[in-house]
Amino acid sequence: MAVSPPVCDFGWPAPGFTLPGTDGRTHSLEELRGSKGTLVMFICNHCPYVLAVLDRILRDARDLQTLGIGVVAISANDAAAYPADSFENMQKMAQERDFPFPYLHDESQEVARAYGAACTPDFFGFDAGLGLQYRGRLDASRKEAAPEGTRRDLFEAMKQVAETGTGPQEQTPSMGCSIKWKVA
Repeated sequence: MAVSPPVCDFGWPAPGFTLPGTDGRTHSLEELRGSKGTLVMFICNHCPYVLAVLDRILRDARDLQTLGIGVVAISANDAAAYPADSFENMQKMAQERDFPFPYLHDESQEVARAYGAACTPDFFGFDAGLGLQYRGRLDASRKEAAPEGTRRDLFEAMKQVAETGTGPQEQTPSMGCSIKWKVA
């Protein structure tokens, strides 16, 4: 079922975290933050919305890093119910696709809950002080990638954050598969 997150709550402070990465290291938000801003993405291995745009996510992450934006991806899905999202499969995907950012595992789902993550992909763009400036989509893609040349909403928004410290007032929410929460 497709889910869209709420609109941007400008200035909302990024919750801190420390999570294991597919690179064998433990990473914290403080360590990953960029000098001009930080992008925290909730993605997973199996979601067709993520898979349709993964090449664009990787491209935009690389381009944003050159602008001083720190980038991190987190998977919080219940791997027992969705084995494709296991830590081992996360490691394989990150290596095979040459992720240019840490891919972290939120096994407890505490970080996803703290962020209010709703779907995969869900993008949280923060300014240099870790205040939220963007909670929108990557681009006009859905379960299929939008045509080449489509406006790069996430990239343009985070470029604006890097240059001015503020995100665009008009934002289109992301859309994707719901986070696969563990049954209590």
